[in-house]
Amino acid sequence: METSTTKMKITNGETIFSKKVCDTILFDLDGVLTTTEKIHSACWKKTFDEFLRDRAGECREKFVPFNETYDYLEYVDGKPRYEGVRGFLLSRGIELPEGARNSPPGEQSVFGLGNRKNQLFTETLEKEPPGIYETSVVLARRLKKAGFRLGVVSSSRNCRAVMAAAGIESLFEVTVDGVTAAEKGLRGKPEPDTFIEAASALGSRPERSIIIEDAAAGVAAGARGGFGLVIGVARKQNEEELLSNGADVVVRDLGEFGLGE
Repeated sequence: METSTTKMKITNGETIFSKKVCDTILFDLDGVLTTTEKIHSACWKKTFDEFLRDRAGECREKFVPFNETYDYLEYVDGKPRYEGVRGFLLSRGIELPEGARNSPPGEQSVFGLGNRKNQLFTETLEKEPPGIYETSVVLARRLKKAGFRLGVVSSSRNCRAVMAAAGIESLFEVTVDGVTAAEKGLRGKPEPDTFIEAASALGSRPERSIIIEDAAAGVAAGARGGFGLVIGVARKQNEEELLSNGADVVVRDLGEFGLGE
């Protein structure tokens, strides 16, 4: 088992998850609880590669595909959908019109590309139910049994559908997702608004809450919001990136805390 990377001395999971220091645990969804980050990455690649290939042909430029590791982690992972599109296009020096929220999928606009990605994601979920990270779900069950209040904070507008399909929605009292953020005018990750909203809905404060995230944008949000502890889950061995963005503790799997049932 890989050794945890930390900014503080951690002896075991009981040290971290203690009622003396926290009462609320806020989980990200994709990449922490469910394996859907793999679907997101593949759908972003297909979306951007379609666009980039067509653009390269029209402009007589070299086609440089979307990189599922660097580009995904740097520009779209954990962020609201259209912010991800804007960030990636900016990295390539590409300017497109914004379009509208109902722009047809694939239209050469920010909303059109975002809607194409969502179309692909939805189609994929209809064919293959989302998988779960068993050690993460076991940890959530253990924490709930111990009396902690649990919430899910996700940038995805598909969050509730994914949780229902994975059969884990009953574990969590509060869900703050992309739909909630739009309805309440909350800024998405890397801003802390959605995490603060979830903590408040659970009757807690940031300093009494722990965030568990796999995205750099998510751990940055936790650091900016003054949360008690930010745990990074380095599924893609990106420990240093998570630490540099504000994670206090980084593990490759939540089973490392040794708090299984």
